Amino acid sequence: MNYLNIFLKKSLLLISISFTLFSCDTSYVEIPADDQLLDGPVDGLSNSESAQFLRGDAAVNEVFTRETGLGPTFVGTSCINCHAGDGKGHLFTTLTRFGQIDETGNLFLNQGGPQLQNRALPSFLPEQIPAGAAFSKFTPPAFTGLGFLQYVSDADLIAMADPDDSDGDGISGTINWITIPNYSIPASTAIIQNGKYIGRYGKKASAFDLLHQTVNAYNQDMGITSIFNPIDHYSNLEIDPEIPTAKVNDVVFYLSTLKAPIQRNQNDAVVIRGKSIFAQINCATCHKSELKTSYAPVNSLSYKTFSPYTDLLLHDMGSALDDGYTEGSARTYEWRTPPLWGIGLSENSQGGNLFLMHDGRAKTIEQAIILHDGEAKQSRNAFEKLSAQDKEALLKFIKSL
Repeated sequence: MNYLNIFLKKSLLLISISFTLFSCDTSYVEIPADDQLLDGPVDGLSNSESAQFLRGDAAVNEVFTRETGLGPTFVGTSCINCHAGDGKGHLFTTLTRFGQIDETGNLFLNQGGPQLQNRALPSFLPEQIPAGAAFSKFTPPAFTGLGFLQYVSDADLIAMADPDDSDGDGISGTINWITIPNYSIPASTAIIQNGKYIGRYGKKASAFDLLHQTVNAYNQDMGITSIFNPIDHYSNLEIDPEIPTAKVNDVVFYLSTLKAPIQRNQNDAVVIRGKSIFAQINCATCHKSELKTSYAPVNSLSYKTFSPYTDLLLHDMGSALDDGYTEGSARTYEWRTPPLWGIGLSENSQGGNLFLMHDGRAKTIEQAIILHDGEAKQSRNAFEKLSAQDKEALLKFIKSL
């Protein structure tokens, strides 16, 4: 545990002691265990890194107004509108993406695409989906552990991909090759294919890195321009940056250095059995239990082994999850394997309920499993054939993540 965690816990303890001493009863503030929270930094940050983490934390909580650049059309007024406690969003914060139906690109960029801004400042009208535009609903993901995902090497991702199912297991994970913005700087080890790079963030893996993701979120979610993207999405005109570059960098650093979710009840016999069943029915083929980072500029992220339960690849999920909308080179029925870590805490940020799958349509983990089709059909069928006890063990394991 680094000094920042110690500082925060001691601060909460002092608040608790003070409240107890000066109140008329014995109430106290209970400090949640680390495995009950999604927020908090990775271990081992230096003093300067911890200071930047705190600045990024403050920026993520900043609420924008008309005076500070909000809108005029927007989705939310702050990052935490969609990511309470750094966790998943819910149906009320679900985003609408529209305009692209195949790999030729988005034909509705001049009509507000790729994201619908469904709210507006007074005297402005919110956007409407243009006639003829395909669209899909995207529930905001959790923030935690994102830095680890960024530093999985391109070589490792390509090694996991099997676009032609050469091993005959029915799983053919593919990569979304995307054109990256000019402000994103690839690592020297980045692999290029026809001038394009590997996408790894977003429901369709259409964002290259956390800077790309963050700049898009400021611009498309809140209507905030930056030096990286000075184009106002409402007028399509270039305007002065509405957020300092240093603040954008602080947010990127914060997102990069949020800790990985900590599994709970790891020694529980039922959880252990559930993990074994998870592997037996081949869930772990896509939801990989172990990945490794390569070199990272932050020492705490370099050459680490972690357990995200994803392969960051696109998979055919069947016709029921085909929304007719896509991004980059992904097909309409392809979705990036979402990390399962932190899923057991998702209810905390989703109003006490679960909203799973890309659009939040599944209200339980079991419903989410049943919606798996395409490449995941065999695993879904195997799940349905499990005994009640084995199903219970599997679900308990997933909830422990």
